[in-house]
Amino acid sequence: MKEVKIESILQVYNDLEELPPDIRSLMASAIEAREQAYAPYSNFKVGASILLDNNEVVSGSNQENASYPSGLCAERTAIYYAGAKYPKAKILKMALTASSQNKVTDKPIPPCGACRQAIAEYELKQEQPIEIYFMGAKGKVAKSNSLSNLLPFIFESSVL
Repeated sequence: MKEVKIESILQVYNDLEELPPDIRSLMASAIEAREQAYAPYSNFKVGASILLDNNEVVSGSNQENASYPSGLCAERTAIYYAGAKYPKAKILKMALTASSQNKVTDKPIPPCGACRQAIAEYELKQEQPIEIYFMGAKGKVAKSNSLSNLLPFIFESSVL
């Protein structure tokens, strides 16, 4: 038997003001998308904005449904829209923000597992890492240089 250690490396910014201007703008777009979320059941709103290599910015918010599995997360809403509208464009950067009406969200909130898998699919498809910035409603912002930092064991097509 051999033990294997897996580490994730993230950069953490103290707040929005510490971000580079282009990322601050992308996060502002994600915050605006978050405010458009439809989350009457969880009271947990999420916004995502994606910068594509054609300089287009695509945003999405979570959309809930009384039949919980029928809803869709902000990250997948944005990523699937980008894939449908700009199928040849590569995703360069993603900004994610989440807030709760039930408590303060002041720590970075990463994408859920299903969204990580969706992001992984696009990262593999484009053969280029995607920078992911994520935060709560306020406070610190975490940056991952690639989805592989957040999901080290990616389920991908080569195993099918």
